Amino acid sequence: MEVLYRKYRPTKFSEVIGQEHIVKVLEAEAKSGEISHAYLFSGTRGTGKTSVARIFADAIGTSKNDIYEIDAASNTGVEDIRTLNESVFTLPFESKYKVYILDEVHMLSKSASNALLKTLEEPPSHVVFILATTETHKIPETVLSRCETYAFKKPSQEVLKKMVINVAKKEGFTMDDASAELVALLGDGSFRDTQGIVQKILAYSKQPLEASGHTTTARLRTVVNGPMTNKKISEEEVRLVTGAPAVELVHCIISAIAEKNLSLGLETVKKAVSQNIDMSIFMKLVLHTTRAVLLVRFGAEGIVKDDLSDKEFKFVTEMAKKDGVFSSQTLLELLTAYERTTGAYIPQLPLELALLNIIK
Repeated sequence: MEVLYRKYRPTKFSEVIGQEHIVKVLEAEAKSGEISHAYLFSGTRGTGKTSVARIFADAIGTSKNDIYEIDAASNTGVEDIRTLNESVFTLPFESKYKVYILDEVHMLSKSASNALLKTLEEPPSHVVFILATTETHKIPETVLSRCETYAFKKPSQEVLKKMVINVAKKEGFTMDDASAELVALLGDGSFRDTQGIVQKILAYSKQPLEASGHTTTARLRTVVNGPMTNKKISEEEVRLVTGAPAVELVHCIISAIAEKNLSLGLETVKKAVSQNIDMSIFMKLVLHTTRAVLLVRFGAEGIVKDDLSDKEFKFVTEMAKKDGVFSSQTLLELLTAYERTTGAYIPQLPLELALLNIIK
């Protein structure tokens, strides 16, 4: 199977989703011909920076032979940048512009950044630089000031959810709202990471029934090109492949907080541990649901309704009506527990301590 994030990587502006504020400006610049000599694309991983850079290069008429992609993380030294600086003065092979895409530009050494700055200050008219970074604060202000900057936003849960459903459909599978919602949440605001999760799920679902070792009634099988493959992906399968806990466990933690039932909360944590649930994923789902409860409780249900399946929204609404201890402090306790979970000697301890503090 071809890697999904490459297979479905956008190749034109109309295919880019979630970055309309950037696409409109770049598209207008490409059409007008008023091109800057340096751009800076910033944003977290998997938000489409490199894809948009390639699309923009193509939109201004640059052929593949005149596009140079450089991983600054692997070419951090001043000599690497001096070599680049020398190459920019040669004319393009067959285009009006030579486009240099420098990924992870914040990884350049101080001397390398200074060397790059010299070219950014007085670049040849045929050169366009597109710098990409996940950490803008590490880039010298002198470099930033020479660039036209664009901040790429993390895609919303709704955007990722729709993408998951669409990619699965294009691959010949169907995925319901609850399953797609879970995948979108685990994707953590990254198109690439989300598609990577979908890739694993589809690979599992394409196994012959006897090879998977699972015979749940939720798995619907259809003969496609000979072997039996799974055409409908259930939430159960998503949890099995990703290691995410059953939704009932998450709901038990939320119910324990709402009912001030410490025993229920601690027993649920113990059950999650016995099932070898990844506590970081468990905490992420608990945080996600707790946030939704608080927002609904304070009348902001419109913020989360599109991100939740009907079943989940019903549960959240019921919890929001209870007189429990849900507050901003509750969410803060759980957020702190989540941050302390990774690398904890006893992975479940941060959540247990949070429950003790919340349910007094």
